[in-house]
This record gives sequence, C-alpha cells and structure tokens, in this order.
Amino acid sequence: MKTMNLSWLEDFLALAASGNFSRAADERHMTQPAFSRRIRALEEWLGAELFDRSVQPAALTDTGKWFDSIAKDMLARAAKIPGEAQAFHEINSTTLRIASTHALSFTFMPRWLRGLETQIEIGQVRLVSDVLQRCEAMLMESQVQFLLTHARADSKSDLDVQGYPFFIVGKDLLIPVSAPKKDGKPAHVLDKATAKSPAKLLSYSPESGIGRIVADKQSSLAEMLPTKTVFTAHLASVLRTMALDGRGIAWLPKTLIADDLKHGLLVEAAPHNWCVEMHIRLYRDKATISKAAESFWNTNKPYAED
Repeated sequence: MKTMNLSWLEDFLALAASGNFSRAADERHMTQPAFSRRIRALEEWLGAELFDRSVQPAALTDTGKWFDSIAKDMLARAAKIPGEAQAFHEINSTTLRIASTHALSFTFMPRWLRGLETQIEIGQVRLVSDVLQRCEAMLMESQVQFLLTHARADSKSDLDVQGYPFFIVGKDLLIPVSAPKKDGKPAHVLDKATAKSPAKLLSYSPESGIGRIVADKQSSLAEMLPTKTVFTAHLASVLRTMALDGRGIAWLPKTLIADDLKHGLLVEAAPHNWCVEMHIRLYRDKATISKAAESFWNTNKPYAED
C-alpha cells in the first residue's frame, strides 16, 4: 500500500477551500497536473473520492466532508510533535522557553523576572519576542512553555477558548497619545467639537495583539468623528516613534510610554474614557512541562493574586 504524504493533506485543504484546481495548485506552488496527481494519490490511499469533479467549483463528496476535519486535526497534531518531543527531552532541563509580545519584552519582562527571582532561582531564559499571532502559534505547537501577552479583561482570545491556563501577572493601560504643540497641548486630538479635518491615526496591523484590543475603540471612534489611518505597523515601539515625530495619534501601553508622558514628550490626545484597561497575562502550555518550568509557573500564583 502506498504511504501517505502529510503534504497531501495541505493540498486537500487548499482545494477544499477554493474548489478550483488551478488556484489551489498556484497556492501550493506547483503545476496543475502535478497537483491533480497528488489529490488523486490521496484518494487512492483512502480508497474513496474526496471531490466531485463534475461540478464547478469542485465540491467535497460526503467522504471529503468527513475527511476535512480529520485532515485539519492530523496537521495540527503533526505541528505539535516537535515541540512536545523537545519538552519531553528537556523534562529535567532548567531552561525556560518563553514567548512574549515585543512591547512587554522591552518593558515589563525585566522587572517581572527580577520580582520572581526574589522567590525562586531562575535558570537560563530562552526568549522569543514576536507579534501575538506567531507567539500563540508557538505555544499551541509546544515550541515554548509560556506566553507573556497583553489581553483585554472583557474579551476572550483563541487561547482562552481552547482552555489554556493563565495567570494575571500585571496590569497596563492603552492611552491615545500625540506629540505636543509648543503650548503643551496635543498636536492631534480626538475631539468632535473642534475637529476641522479627519483625525490622523497611527494603527496596528492585524497580527498585533494590541491591535486586536484597540480595534473596537477605533471602530467606535470612526462612527463618532472622521478619522484617517496614516501609518500602520505591528510594533508599538514603531508607532511610538511615529507619534513622537508628530505624525498622528497612537494607542500605546503605559508601560512603554511612562517616561515620555512624565517628560512631556507625549501627551494624552483624548478624554480618559478612550483609554483601554488591559491585563498582562502569563499563559502556559497544556502539555507536560519541565520541573523547572512547573516551579516557575507555581511561583506566579501568589504573585498574580496580590
């Protein structure tokens, strides 16, 4: 019997999504004949047709509909195997593998670790700093043991829906800020009464965790007064730089801009009700983690409940 290739599952899902052999082949970076042969090979391996080719776009057969969820589960499980193997290999390791969003890596993490070091000896920390979307993927695939991220208190993330445990290890505040004018007032302001032109916004890209949090505020804002996004980035530090340069209004974490506010380099550009309260959460992998990682996790319990 022919051996099944995992890449065939990705081929199957690409075709199931589009129903178009040519488009799916392009997405999978191969010619259509080669792609068709791989779909046929998968069907021969299963002993059943997965697609009805007599209609356009190609439609899943009943077997194809049944296999769709199985293919997704198999790929998700395969993606976790390297991380789980690494975790098993490191069961006695003292190394902590932590993913963190960029803003917290630069600001909150150093003093958070210092606080924990008064209670527990922390070995080597292997930090991966990235956008939330990729950090979540690393935790779900067991590439890291922990994820440090901002989260809005009144909404659930994908990790919450999937039951990943977390502790609240701190709090933060998203503040809409602008560079000041010479008189100290904001150069850009969110004020319907005085708005003469659309407010210039410095926005986050979709893969940004803070971007997800602030999106609702910006949507509400757009209904109240004219706005215009003039710059987009996934890093809060980049938006801070653009705000300091006077290019518009950005919602930035207080942990990142506390000194800027203190020295008048940035000023609040809207009433306080436009600020967004956030938790700083530490999520952990649901799989087995090392003894050192388990000890690190348990040390956060009293810290989180203070």
